[in-house]
Amino acid sequence: MNKKFYITCAIPYVNAPPHIGHALEFVQGDTIARFHRLLGEQTTLLSGGDENALKNVQAAEKAGVPVQQFIDENNIKFQELTKALGCQFDVWQKGSDTAHHFPASQKLWDLCDKTGDIYKKSYEGLYCVGCETFYEPEELNEQGECFEHPGKKLEVVKEENYFFRLSKYQQQIIDLIVSGKLTITPETRKNEVLSFLKQPLIDISISRSNERAKNWGVPVPGDDTQRMYVWFDALNIYQSGIGFGWDEQQYNTWWPADVHVIGKGISRFHAVYWPAFLLSAGLKPPKSIFVHGYFTVNGQKMSKTLGNVIDPIELINKYGADALRYYFLREIPPSADGDFSERRFKELYNADLANGLGNLIARIAKLASQTENIIVPQPQTFDAYLALNPTFKIYIENYQFNDALGYIWGKIKTLDIAVNEKKPWEKTGNELTDAINFFIVPIQEISTLLQPFIPETANKILTQFSRQTITPEPPMFPRLT
Repeated sequence: MNKKFYITCAIPYVNAPPHIGHALEFVQGDTIARFHRLLGEQTTLLSGGDENALKNVQAAEKAGVPVQQFIDENNIKFQELTKALGCQFDVWQKGSDTAHHFPASQKLWDLCDKTGDIYKKSYEGLYCVGCETFYEPEELNEQGECFEHPGKKLEVVKEENYFFRLSKYQQQIIDLIVSGKLTITPETRKNEVLSFLKQPLIDISISRSNERAKNWGVPVPGDDTQRMYVWFDALNIYQSGIGFGWDEQQYNTWWPADVHVIGKGISRFHAVYWPAFLLSAGLKPPKSIFVHGYFTVNGQKMSKTLGNVIDPIELINKYGADALRYYFLREIPPSADGDFSERRFKELYNADLANGLGNLIARIAKLASQTENIIVPQPQTFDAYLALNPTFKIYIENYQFNDALGYIWGKIKTLDIAVNEKKPWEKTGNELTDAINFFIVPIQEISTLLQPFIPETANKILTQFSRQTITPEPPMFPRLT
């Protein structure tokens, strides 16, 4: 097998249909995966449905629908979104999958238990259903609320359940991160995790009583009164989806994950809890974690209360998948929070896609169709163009999608200036042929480099400018009024 690359996106809760924030992460993950596929690497991109959360049960009850039916219907909506965005997920692992996920999670539990890291005790604490986690009072805001879900009162939960000896792995996790064996991008998120690790770690609850779990979720091995706590089983989807517990050869081929793509709100679970579970079980931790920021909508936090939750499918139907992908990757800083507004979307669409890329391609294609004896060479490989553009390579390897696209648009602008200077429309005969030949190679280069970002558009341009007879095509991005 060629060099492997295994990438995951976070496993979304399926208590509601997807919103535009989910679309952002799916596109980022797909862009990274496409980049590695273009390098010829065997690549697997995984996500799935976080289905064993309490919030899914509560949402199903509110809707008056059986839990399995409810989560299945929402799961389909998430998968439909990935396809509408042009994302190529190889694995979509459901948390309610009793054939693969349940035995995988029970195996992880057994491995941690054999190490002596799981014990049972009575506990009373503050539980955030939104985060599906317990919080200490000092971790909450002035109103005693979770920072991720302000306005939602925490539940006081008292019960007997199983705990994991998280405290035992504190120094090992610090060593992993400091040594670079587990890299966290960007640096600011790495520093946040290390800052959290300066405080003594508290052992965490990893199960719920059947009563509180409403008999939903992965049963705890050897105790039919308990179900696994959501993070213990949900994080394990990264393993259960590639064979852990049911196809060891496949699992050993792909694990460890090369990168987990996640939002900033769940960095603690991925950078602290997850490596600890794996270390306890004698399994390899992931190699890296890429942490992106959140969306605001027109400058405000997205929320159902404000009524500003945006359905990405509506935008795709209106403007096309590549236009939305371009906005996400160009406008939203990959390592910080970004804002979405339809006004700004239209501005960027017209400036960069309609007037920039689309106009350039249309002008050259039209002139080429009127020219005889043009030479259309075979485009080079993605690898070859990458070697010619080391700065672009660094940007994309560091997940600086906005800078990588800015680099390509610099090439588009340069080519646009050259068209205006050469004025091929004023030339005839050999002079016209020479002028058109000058533009074909850079257009092939630009379209090849665009393949991870806006694949449908990039492939259309590459096909158009690889034929010996170049003909005009309908506008790829009709100008918005």
